[in-house]
Amino acid sequence: MALLQFRAPVNYEDHQAAFEDFLQTFKTSPKDGLSGALSDMNIDEDDFSDEYDFMDDDDEEGNARREARSQAKVPKLKYKDLLQKIADRYEEEITIDLDDLAKYDELLEENGTPMNLVESIEANAKHYLDIFAKAVDAAMPDPTREINFKDDVLDVLMSQRTARNNALLRAAAEQTDPTVEPELFPAELTRRYTLNFKPRTRGDEPVKALAVRQVRGEHLGHLITVRGITTRVSDVKPTVEVNAYTCDRCGCEIFQPVGSKTFGPLIECPSADCKTNQTKGQLFHSTRASKFQAFQEVKIQEMAEQVPVGHIPRMLTILCHGALVRKINPGDVVDVAGIFLPTPYTGFKAIRAGLLTDTYLEAQHVTQHKKAYEDLAIDNRVFKRIEQYRASGHVYEYLAKSIAPEIYGHLDVKKALLLLLVGGVTKQMGDGMKIRGDINICLMGDPGVAKSQLLKYITKVAPRGVYTTGRGSSGVGLTAAVMKDPVTDEMILEGGALVLADNGICCIDEFDKMDDSDRTAIHEVMEQQTISISKAGISTTLNARTSILAAANPLYGRYNPRISPVENINLPAALLSRFDVLFLILDTPTRDTDALLARHVTYVHMNNKHPDTDGVVFSPHEVRQYVAQARTFRPIVPTAVSEYMVKAYVKMREQQSRDEKNKKQFAHTSPRTLLGILRLAQALARLRFSEEVVQDDVDEALRLIEASKESLHQDQGNYGRDMSPSSRIYNLVRALAESGQCRPEDADEDEDEAGGMELSMRKVEERVIAKGFTRDQWQTAVMEYTNLDIWQTAGNGTRLIFIVSDAVDIARDAEYDME
Repeated sequence: MALLQFRAPVNYEDHQAAFEDFLQTFKTSPKDGLSGALSDMNIDEDDFSDEYDFMDDDDEEGNARREARSQAKVPKLKYKDLLQKIADRYEEEITIDLDDLAKYDELLEENGTPMNLVESIEANAKHYLDIFAKAVDAAMPDPTREINFKDDVLDVLMSQRTARNNALLRAAAEQTDPTVEPELFPAELTRRYTLNFKPRTRGDEPVKALAVRQVRGEHLGHLITVRGITTRVSDVKPTVEVNAYTCDRCGCEIFQPVGSKTFGPLIECPSADCKTNQTKGQLFHSTRASKFQAFQEVKIQEMAEQVPVGHIPRMLTILCHGALVRKINPGDVVDVAGIFLPTPYTGFKAIRAGLLTDTYLEAQHVTQHKKAYEDLAIDNRVFKRIEQYRASGHVYEYLAKSIAPEIYGHLDVKKALLLLLVGGVTKQMGDGMKIRGDINICLMGDPGVAKSQLLKYITKVAPRGVYTTGRGSSGVGLTAAVMKDPVTDEMILEGGALVLADNGICCIDEFDKMDDSDRTAIHEVMEQQTISISKAGISTTLNARTSILAAANPLYGRYNPRISPVENINLPAALLSRFDVLFLILDTPTRDTDALLARHVTYVHMNNKHPDTDGVVFSPHEVRQYVAQARTFRPIVPTAVSEYMVKAYVKMREQQSRDEKNKKQFAHTSPRTLLGILRLAQALARLRFSEEVVQDDVDEALRLIEASKESLHQDQGNYGRDMSPSSRIYNLVRALAESGQCRPEDADEDEDEAGGMELSMRKVEERVIAKGFTRDQWQTAVMEYTNLDIWQTAGNGTRLIFIVSDAVDIARDAEYDME
């Protein structure tokens, strides 16, 4: 019984001819007048830009510039120009935009010959890749650039094969016997390009991507787009496209195109000479004459929001060839357009699987969702809007309030998180020593102060953000695991959360719940920013240039004021010293704050948005754009600011020794603390788009470190103490003086030690007013404590000098003893 035959519903020859015409005739629309790309402003139009000079009339450069502008307004043959570059060996990739083909389809329909080319490609993409490749071969122009000694060996081979094919075709055209076909090289051997389809878009937005579990059997052979997060990326390996053999008897070259995962090598020579002589010549594999293609296997997993309740995420295998390799990295969120195809199991898997087949996606186009900062294209409209607010001088506060605006308060915490996104400058010494620029922050506080929500938001804003929890992570899961590669069966390393967050931020929630053995795995990452592995015969070092943002609870769940802060924190000193800022956030009941918090929470629940604030709130996309621009600066520290930081560090060490005596120690002040202040100051300079750190940046960095302990001081019972505005202002000023902040720029350390601590009146007044006090309260406090001989003003009221006397020291020690 003969097999059933089904006539193809379309004429493939007509479609191939249409593709050839499309490649030769399709023109792009002329460019818009927005060459400046600044919102709605028209730049460089009609020769009225700043670059135009009337003296250029006789200048060749001016004429060339005007000619280039006029050429930009002329429609261009997009694909014909691209084919010429391919022929001249300048390009190696042809991406057919289906939006362009859809416009060509509309023209055909207007002319009365509808072909539905785009629908045909989307329904049978694998077959149409071959048809389009034949159309490209037919439309390929002659090269205008000759082969020379500088070209690659493969280019020389391909040019020789193409010339040989052309000679055989000319000889066949002159022959009278039509039955004799010329023995041409396979088309795959003469192609030096990869052909891919770019899916259609709807307006400016791409077609909605499918989740992995939404891919069905009806999509087999179709061009579809799937969204997921990359979990595993294999090494790039060559895969054979055309196998070449040489016969030892007749000397013929035999070529075997390979179109599947497995193939059987040829053994006997199938040439006409060997068949006529019945010699059965033996074939030897010729690697040099074969053609290989770059190949990479990628595994993507469903996004967390795509997984239904009670299910586990599904995975999909993606095969990348040619120009699409190395486009995807582990941890990337991608939309992959490709052809959904079945593939039979091979080897022992085929015995177990029986009639089952595996499925994969042959990648055609990759869209990155969260690009790295250096790859992020600056949106000029967003940047113009931010620049408008930057001129006001309040962009630091506006950006800080834009971080998780649905969460009430925590302004200093949000400022620190903003500096975490910006980061400091990583320094590489001449001898190879590296000083990290990434900032590490730990948020420790009572339950219900929105620590986890802040971590989730930072993961969303950062281009590479990985969120994990302490109990759900092991040391291996954070660093790297040794696994067997499913493709080659070799032992490979698979990166954990810290490796996936390379050049990004790793957020670790429930940090205090981690086992000590697992927590020690991140010690090396936090300072050296590498992971050293010696497992299963693999000894290597992986990069983990990531910022750590950790959230933890105190020892007994809530902060216990009856024991010291160090006992409450309950983290090893070696780990604490690696955090640049350790915020202690306590949930202390106060009537006014609790009422404001409750109103804020209920407003968010009722309106599904944050309440309107005094300033402006930027979207996460705008924050990411600003941070990307800020990270392009590399600020340096001048000598005067360096000396100021040294004095501030010495004051902090003195404050620590006093705190140790009175059992009020919060954290150890070590040289790492000085580096932390330096990183925070550099991040503040980057936010100002400055190449130099100023003293105000150092003051703000010191203030943030002091603010991290603020809730601790608020919680220590203030019963029986004078809480008048003047006393509170004095305590604030004394804390500033002891931490070395707000010092005059020309202050001398020796004078401070001899005659008391000297402060800049202007800077202190700004700090006091920023804390909510009025100018009258500040002036009253200055007068009261001047009359008590605690301090005095100098320099026409520009400086505030503490008077060091035995009475002051005795009073201070007595106060510490009472506490």
